[in-house]
Amino acid sequence: MAVAGAQYAFQTGLATGMSATEGVHSPHPKPVDPALNQAAYILPEETPVEATSRVTLKGAKEDVQVPYMCIGAWSWGDKATFKYDREKDLPRLQAAWKKLQEAGLTFVDTAQEYGDGESEKICGSLFKGMPRDSFVIQTKWAAFPDLTNVLLQAQGPVKKLRQSLENLALDHVDVYLVHGPIHINYIETVAQGLAECVHLGLAKTVGVANYSKEEMVKMADALAQHNVPLAVNQCEYSILRRHPEIYGLIHECRQRGIVFQGYASLANGRLSGKYSRFNEPQRTYRFSSYPMHMLDPTLNVLKRIAEERQVPMAAVALNFNINKGVIPVVGVRSPEQTEQNIQALGWKLSQDEIRRIENVSLEGNTTVMWQHG
Repeated sequence: MAVAGAQYAFQTGLATGMSATEGVHSPHPKPVDPALNQAAYILPEETPVEATSRVTLKGAKEDVQVPYMCIGAWSWGDKATFKYDREKDLPRLQAAWKKLQEAGLTFVDTAQEYGDGESEKICGSLFKGMPRDSFVIQTKWAAFPDLTNVLLQAQGPVKKLRQSLENLALDHVDVYLVHGPIHINYIETVAQGLAECVHLGLAKTVGVANYSKEEMVKMADALAQHNVPLAVNQCEYSILRRHPEIYGLIHECRQRGIVFQGYASLANGRLSGKYSRFNEPQRTYRFSSYPMHMLDPTLNVLKRIAEERQVPMAAVALNFNINKGVIPVVGVRSPEQTEQNIQALGWKLSQDEIRRIENVSLEGNTTVMWQHG
């Protein structure tokens, strides 16, 4: 099982410097230099982004087809950051899951640390009775240098994936990611472990999270030695953190056929319209955690476009990410959130609207401890 208290250790780490706006980092926003803007559309303009549209994740034996939106399950079971209350929250999650099934958006991202394994168990309960090909599950190897990873080296990812599969009540996952570049193992050693997960049939595809462009390329080359492709790189990406786009990480992914996923795609709710300078998010929401009054220019533009489009602000923010070639990982805790997020699909922002948003977007930063990409 997951290390007891891992969720609290993760939250403490974010507070002290793993998140680029916390601890040793400045909370003052840095606007994007217009000279660094990429094309208004990175995703080809003719590409459909309906709820039924699919993107291919490359596998060694079998590819995986996923929608243009991934459902983030960090909050499911997590008490350290999201104050999960099973009696109150589980029925809302179950209702949200029903709506996601109806929409065909059953691609879920979880991790071994989330809720000390509780998130994986909740996912398993939601999948119960569903045909195995009707959902896609992505979990992450807890890469912290604990006894399992230190002593077992390349066997660490395999050992911990087997524990995740017990939580999920499944015999394989569709996607298995390295949660972050904090492992003490060489990338070549980690690649050996990930490849074994694929060759044993425990994972269809593998990827990384929070890797820089250079680290990602090194992992892709190391996996290739085992005839396994690198399918995914997942980093924080939103209108408030465009760093992976403007410094070429997303472009490198596209050149290599690696799918880029963006977590904290609504900046922990700051881009959803839920919060304001008079209603700040709780302090544990640490990704892109700028004070809300500093975000007024950005939020005003999103609000105007949302009103013109007659969609929620969250849908505009997510649609921006998709247009930039990003599969957004967006947290869902209720049917209401599900409905507003679904409205990001089925249409596209114009190039003029994208430029308006870019003009009030933020660059974001990297960190030594966690956010390399």
